Amino acid sequence: MSQAKTVVKVEHVSKFFKLPTESTYSLRTAMVNRFKGIKGYKEQHVLKDISFEVKEGDFFGIVGRNGSGKSTLLKIISQIYVPEKGSVTVDGKLVSFIELGVGFNPELTGRENVYMNGALLGFSKEEVNAMYDDIVDFAELGAFMNQKLKNYSSGMQVRLAFSVAIKAQGDVLILDEVLAVGDEAFQRKCNDYFMERKKSGKTTILVTHDMGAVKKYCNQAVLIENGLVKALGNPDDVANQYSFDNAVAPTSVTEDKKEAQEESLCVDNLKVELLSANTISPREKVQFRISYDVLDDTATYIAFSLTDIDRNIWIYNDNSLDYMTNGKGHKSVVYTCDMPSLNDIKLKLQVSVRDDDDKMVAFADTANSPVVFIVRDDIATDDISEKDSATGLLQRRGKWEFKK
Repeated sequence: MSQAKTVVKVEHVSKFFKLPTESTYSLRTAMVNRFKGIKGYKEQHVLKDISFEVKEGDFFGIVGRNGSGKSTLLKIISQIYVPEKGSVTVDGKLVSFIELGVGFNPELTGRENVYMNGALLGFSKEEVNAMYDDIVDFAELGAFMNQKLKNYSSGMQVRLAFSVAIKAQGDVLILDEVLAVGDEAFQRKCNDYFMERKKSGKTTILVTHDMGAVKKYCNQAVLIENGLVKALGNPDDVANQYSFDNAVAPTSVTEDKKEAQEESLCVDNLKVELLSANTISPREKVQFRISYDVLDDTATYIAFSLTDIDRNIWIYNDNSLDYMTNGKGHKSVVYTCDMPSLNDIKLKLQVSVRDDDDKMVAFADTANSPVVFIVRDDIATDDISEKDSATGLLQRRGKWEFKK
């Protein structure tokens, strides 16, 4: 079996931008600053030694937080930017679609815009002629192509722009954050197209924040963090790493928590420690330890929830009063539970200590709360429907274990 050829090769690419730190309109001041070694700008290093390869037929995902350098990398691959170091080699005709509607003229008709945009993408008039009917059919705008673009609704413009990009017959298609375009019906149509493209063996590079899309479409992916490659390879692993990295976000302190923090003197040193792994399969158990010190004779108990980070709803909670303690001293308890019906879900563990009047007397720092990522590892790579999340409120099925 012959090995697929490399169509995009990124080798040790670095890129920085010069950001001015001061402005001067005086030649004398500029010369003095130059002799003093004052550049008048600072270097913002966006990419730092990025390397990977995209093989022919790959559906390759590029993920990372805002500001990580993804779009800059795409512009270097598309030859819009030139890297300070390293090189990018592209074998074949590249169709780059970085922003919806770039190059469209509202004073021209839809038909004229298709030809103009095709020319900007590097296609001849004859090549656009061959693609024109497919573009119009996919956009479903056959009755409007002789109208000026300014008379189109925003949704019609999006459909036309997106259709030009994905129906252009290039060797490599680059898409930047453009999967969620158009109405629901058009999105379904786009989904069908991407599934067909994935099976056809055409090369696609996709930048997205949608980890579901990465798992659904991509066969390879790379995670960029602070201008460096953090993870490269299996799309499920890369998407899971990205989701886990972004699961812990600062959470505002509510008024009742502020009050508990300011007024409570009976509980101190509340700590929450995850004993099981951060990433588990549904058949594995979640286990964590909660410990704290009671400073007086207040009776206390623990209440906690495992909250879906994306939807901000409780998935599992226990405030059953099974662990009620009396008297001062150090308290420690381990809780164990399982959640076998969940998949592809990020849960944040939120813990509070309450007294026998159900008043919160302490709460764990939510910004640093443990995060549990539950992902099935027994799904075939081509079984897309099984990869969808299965989430809902769960029946409590855990137990407390007292520690000394």
